[in-house]
Amino acid sequence: MTDPNQPRPQGILSVFDAITIMVGLVLGVGIFRTPSIVAGSVESEAMFILVWIVGGIITFIGALCYAELSAAHPNAGGEYHFLSRAYGRSTAMMFGWARCTVIQTGALAAVAFMLGDYVAQLMPAGLFGPFDPFGPAIYAALAVIVLTAVNVIGTIEGKNLQVVVTFLEIGAIGAIILFGLFGSPETAQRAAPSMPPETAAIGMAMIFVLLTYGGWNEAAYLTGELKDAPRNIAKVLAGGTVLLVVLYTLTNLALLSILGLDGLRESDAVAADMMRVVAGPIGERVVTAAIVVAAISTLNATIFTGSRVFYAMARDMTVMQWVGIWNGRGKTPANGQIVQGIIALALIAVGAITRDGFKAMVDYTAPVFWGFLLLVGLSLFVLRWRHPDRALPYRVPLYPLTPIIFCLTCLYMLYASVTYTGAAALIGLAMLAAGAPILLFKRKQVEPAESQDASPDPM
Repeated sequence: MTDPNQPRPQGILSVFDAITIMVGLVLGVGIFRTPSIVAGSVESEAMFILVWIVGGIITFIGALCYAELSAAHPNAGGEYHFLSRAYGRSTAMMFGWARCTVIQTGALAAVAFMLGDYVAQLMPAGLFGPFDPFGPAIYAALAVIVLTAVNVIGTIEGKNLQVVVTFLEIGAIGAIILFGLFGSPETAQRAAPSMPPETAAIGMAMIFVLLTYGGWNEAAYLTGELKDAPRNIAKVLAGGTVLLVVLYTLTNLALLSILGLDGLRESDAVAADMMRVVAGPIGERVVTAAIVVAAISTLNATIFTGSRVFYAMARDMTVMQWVGIWNGRGKTPANGQIVQGIIALALIAVGAITRDGFKAMVDYTAPVFWGFLLLVGLSLFVLRWRHPDRALPYRVPLYPLTPIIFCLTCLYMLYASVTYTGAAALIGLAMLAAGAPILLFKRKQVEPAESQDASPDPM
């Protein structure tokens, strides 16, 4: 049994804090990269905006499903805890293994690579001598080390950093929106479409739209530290999602206004190209700096939430229980954060030898991520069936239609991620299978399930 005197997560995060962390997670580098891919997969400007709105609606539906699960079962383990309650600790431990070695650490490495690529553009060449070709990977590793150290120091420090970088990021996005909507479009000189309309693929567009919205589910890991989580988590998920949909829709309207659909299709750096048109080279440099801030925001928030599953999983195992110790002084799972950082650094080292570390990490994580997200969606049905008389602080509206739509979306994304990704996806699935031996170390006794759903210990 866990020592009752051991420090535990405390309810120290406000709704504002949690929404800031959630928005910082999602509002990352994707919005600066995916619009051109989406534009190449649709036939018209109206369809381009429509897929972003539909993607936002799907994300909102998923957030409502997570709100019910999170309100009924608040826990620092988030999805790990939902899966444990619905399917047993064996399934949860396999998810924990996948998240620790594939999903979360792979996402950390992917964002770190993106950050490293842009920092390398801003820094002078030759800083690393013969290792200069590995400069982006070195910057990526340094970012993981520094931001992990900040979060190891304490939850308050990690949260305060997140508030600062998220507001800087929102400010940069706001500038792009204003320049785009009120700037002078120059679409007449744009090149012809790179993809004929008959080859447009709405399904492919949705894959990248939902990838750009990805990360909203991380809010579930904040419930162990959110004040009055059963009542407030729905506000966090719904409010954060609405804000993201508004920002993404306005950003894409701004890009479309200046570049046009053909210009978007031809651009590899849509925000930089747009700002170059309306504000010249200075605007382009501002956007590059904004992308760096966006990557820092996503990376810090991912480190903040990701380590919580290391903490939850270690408490169910007979080995490495030191990873499941909560640091009472810093109010943070410091040991879990350190282990998470080490694994992410190892993945960065592997990704450094590939031609495109970012794409390799996305391929590596996608099938495993969508597979377990589908299981989480189905767990809502399982837990309602298993506890039909349980009073729920929040109920998902239009049940069962809402979770059915969410589960069908996850199923399609699982199929698409297996179909369209490369060899890295197979490596991710192989890594998942390699985790089966950890079930041999499952503890026979754990805390009663209901006590884990209780509000955080005020100690």
